[in-house]
Amino acid sequence: MERRKFIKTAGGAAIIGQILPASTHNHALADSPNIKTGSVIQTSFIHIQDNQVFIDTLTLTATITNGFLTSLKSKLSGEEFISGFDKNSYSALQILYPFSEIVDVNEKNFGTINVLQVSDHLVEIKLHSWNGDGVITISTDDATGDLVIEPSAYSSRSGLLACRWNIPGIKQDLKIVAPLFQGVKLKLDDPLIRDSRWPWPMSWEAGLAILQSTEGGFFIHAQDTHYIYKALKIGLKNDPNILGLDTETYGPIDNNLSAGGLKWRINVYKGSWQIPAERYREWLWKAHDLKKEEEKRPAWIHDLKLAISWCPGNSEILDILAKRVSPSRVLLHYPDWRTDNYDQNYPKYQASERGKSFIQKCHKMGFHIMPHFNSIDMDPSHPVYTQIRDFQYRDIVTKKIQGWSWVDGKVLGVPESNESRMYNRDKNVMVKIHPGLSMWRAILGENINKATNDLYLDCVFLDVTLVTQNLHNCLVESITSTEGMKRLIEHISLLGKGLVVGGEGLNEITMQGLSFAQAHLFKSWQTSIDGLERTGGCNLNQVLFGRLCKTIGYSNLNGRDKDSEMRMQINLEHGSIPTITIDSAIEISSPNAAVGRLIDMASH
Repeated sequence: MERRKFIKTAGGAAIIGQILPASTHNHALADSPNIKTGSVIQTSFIHIQDNQVFIDTLTLTATITNGFLTSLKSKLSGEEFISGFDKNSYSALQILYPFSEIVDVNEKNFGTINVLQVSDHLVEIKLHSWNGDGVITISTDDATGDLVIEPSAYSSRSGLLACRWNIPGIKQDLKIVAPLFQGVKLKLDDPLIRDSRWPWPMSWEAGLAILQSTEGGFFIHAQDTHYIYKALKIGLKNDPNILGLDTETYGPIDNNLSAGGLKWRINVYKGSWQIPAERYREWLWKAHDLKKEEEKRPAWIHDLKLAISWCPGNSEILDILAKRVSPSRVLLHYPDWRTDNYDQNYPKYQASERGKSFIQKCHKMGFHIMPHFNSIDMDPSHPVYTQIRDFQYRDIVTKKIQGWSWVDGKVLGVPESNESRMYNRDKNVMVKIHPGLSMWRAILGENINKATNDLYLDCVFLDVTLVTQNLHNCLVESITSTEGMKRLIEHISLLGKGLVVGGEGLNEITMQGLSFAQAHLFKSWQTSIDGLERTGGCNLNQVLFGRLCKTIGYSNLNGRDKDSEMRMQINLEHGSIPTITIDSAIEISSPNAAVGRLIDMASH
């Protein structure tokens, strides 16, 4: 367990009513030349004038010039969200290559931009430049008032990773509310996020970004059910008030020439950021039929008052804790229960006598315990590795095997020597197997099922469930690692008589099968970065996912210093179950102020 100190581990109508009040809706209908097509009333229009695109929907008006969003005005508040900017300093459409290489797609360098009116709902902007071509498709949604933008780009040069649509000129008084590390609300020029890129779903935990002003704001989201990899770019070094929306192509990218196929939806709202967050949640629930998942969750997960991450297997802790807090309201994450060392010889899951005894006592006393398993990491010295070695993660750019080795407190990469990879268990070599592989899910499920039957488990913890990025070998059995992880979690939940599953990290895909998520603080896995205190106070992911998945804290939650106290408080502000990390029973019997406060909270 010591390596954790060194390793950075990796209702629709009601909601629309909040975004669009009835009075505004009626006013918009009265002032628009409505056209009834079948059972749908056309309430939004797009037209071209002087090569500019003018958009009018139930909720907003907007102008797009040469692919740039040059005006976005709310009909709910009258607020304008885009300020003036020098269009010559930016490119609305860009192509991304590896190693942060960016190519502009615009009229500069002998290029052209053509605007074509396709229908009252649809305009296409065609861009031709020296090094690439693209189309920005603009449409509207009558039912929601959304402005819908679909960017795409291509080039004859292979190796294309993504296309980006940029929104410069965002008003300086707006704050961004985004699902980064469970939720942040920060000014765009905050050093924590300025000039940063957040890939989905590992870092950008849902395809949603909200820009909040004093009275309301606007929001951007993608209604994606196809596991398209995307990213949010926040600011540039010389300009914080710009957002970039990236649509990635699936790896391998070596021969790839194009990217696109994802629609970005933009709309406005009046009130707090919770309004667009709730609208996104309602879409998410309908798109993935999550009402059924809610019905599967046992009632006890909603009654928990305290969690212990990395719980030592000391039975004295249980005896003392039970005197302070009802065991039925306590969740224990338990890592060191196997005959093998921590993070070695996965996927072998055999309980040691000490581990078995501790788990049995937890059950007898009524504690909820999650023994630690792993979702995709495995030890290449394990015999099963030879069956599945062709399906280990490889980085989309470098093609290196993804995983780690851990030697004398230092984190190393995975050996690329087949010999070295298989015969260095003492170096804690771990590789990641693509969860899209049915054979891996079957092997993992078989081994976990043996352990759960032997130990009479009803709850398990799967490490590394958040690690499902775009890969060189992105598609296995025609599914991405992200969809594969969703299937893996579901497979484990169905073992035996059914299991409650916890995991590491939380995003809009893993939350669908997890009941608990061990959540990280903002770039502060074991130690805190400067400025971490500014990331508290926003429980966005709790609003989005809390009905299905509860969060617990990760590390350095012992209350021994001001930094640890701050980490404990930020977890609470994110909506987590109060969580502590302790090493001994005396930290429960004679707690410091911060631990004592959480225990007192749990005892009432």
